[in-house]
Amino acid sequence: MNIILLSGGSGKRLWPLSNDIQSKQFLRLFKNGDGRYESMLQRVYRQIKSVSDAEITIATSQPQVSAIRNQLGNKVSVCIEPCRRDTFPAIALASVFLRDFQKVDRDECIIVCPVDPYVDNSYYECVKSLEKLVCEGSTALTLMGIEPTYPSDKYGYIIPEEKSVISRVRSFKEKPDKKTAGEYLKQGALWNAGVFAFRLGYILDKVEEITGTVSYEELLERYETLNRISFDYAVVEKESSIQVVRYSGEWKDVGTWNMMTEVMADTSKGDVTLDDTCENTQVVNELGIPVLCMGCHNMVIAASGDGILVSDKERSDDMKPYVEKIAGAAHFAEKSWGTYTVIDTEPETMTVKIKLFAGKRMKYQTHKHRDEVWTILSGEGRFIIDDREIPVKQGDTVSAKAGVKHMIIAETNMSILEVQIGKEISRKDKVIYDHEQVRKK
Repeated sequence: MNIILLSGGSGKRLWPLSNDIQSKQFLRLFKNGDGRYESMLQRVYRQIKSVSDAEITIATSQPQVSAIRNQLGNKVSVCIEPCRRDTFPAIALASVFLRDFQKVDRDECIIVCPVDPYVDNSYYECVKSLEKLVCEGSTALTLMGIEPTYPSDKYGYIIPEEKSVISRVRSFKEKPDKKTAGEYLKQGALWNAGVFAFRLGYILDKVEEITGTVSYEELLERYETLNRISFDYAVVEKESSIQVVRYSGEWKDVGTWNMMTEVMADTSKGDVTLDDTCENTQVVNELGIPVLCMGCHNMVIAASGDGILVSDKERSDDMKPYVEKIAGAAHFAEKSWGTYTVIDTEPETMTVKIKLFAGKRMKYQTHKHRDEVWTILSGEGRFIIDDREIPVKQGDTVSAKAGVKHMIIAETNMSILEVQIGKEISRKDKVIYDHEQVRKK
């Protein structure tokens, strides 16, 4: 069995902690069995592996790859979309990737899951049960639907023919108003959880039929021209041979701060003080300064280098259009080698704090429009400057002019202050080179 985890998201609804690079699934607001903070991505991966030996592939966009590698290392394969084109193109690309690169057989079961539900292990036990149904082959598609706990207007609905655990599907319904949702519930309707199961050959045939492509390379080349369309619209709702499995355990779609505050591990995280009059208030502080809350009721407060949110919990559900107006470039990013935090910007300088993990290295690169100066705050490592190696330790300073090739290799965990100087400072101003020492390491 292979599981495709869809990892997308624009990072608007959990601003200022989330952004285009660090979407909600990467926020470390939960705790594992050892009491250590973990992200939604890490939690989901751990849960899947606790109930199944399924191979996992994450379908994602290029900006999220570094965060995935930071949090999971090389435990999973990653299929990278060249641009965002909705769930059908993402699933199509990942499916062809499984065939062409992972050598998955056409008859093998593929299960597509979102990366961001808050669930207990029974959810993934139910996901695992879909494999048997796919192998039995009574229908072309098998879905998993969530037993609703209330008539919601936020989810699409699956109308089954029967109220049994496994049923053929009668129809699908768009997000209704609450009154209509109540009528759906009387028919045994289920929330559409975005979980799809099928044989790999089934979706490969659909990909060829819809896109006219058969190879990974061709699909990748044409990806930007594909229609933006969901898997539901492109495939599911046009399929007559389809069944649904009813899941009645815990399930929460943690898409807003209001929902996140219900499931995050602690009332507060970071340097936070709440006085005795605060009620039903959660605070996350990623700044290096204290946050004091007094008399706060039913509020969520989040502070990071990207901004500060102070909101009534219910109102936080409606923040997206405001964030689209004010959000700028991300000030924090998790990389495969460590973390990158912008701490100050001026017209011709930007100051960044870099944390580089032991044994990791940044890419060998040059910049056309900026000089860089690095001060080692802690740890030991090596700088490669135009193929010249310079050992560094705490207190050392190294610099490189524009056009000079450079790279940092960490011997121990390192903390580095980087100052970028230039009239044009941009993350796109980068040329990557190969390096013989990198290949030898």
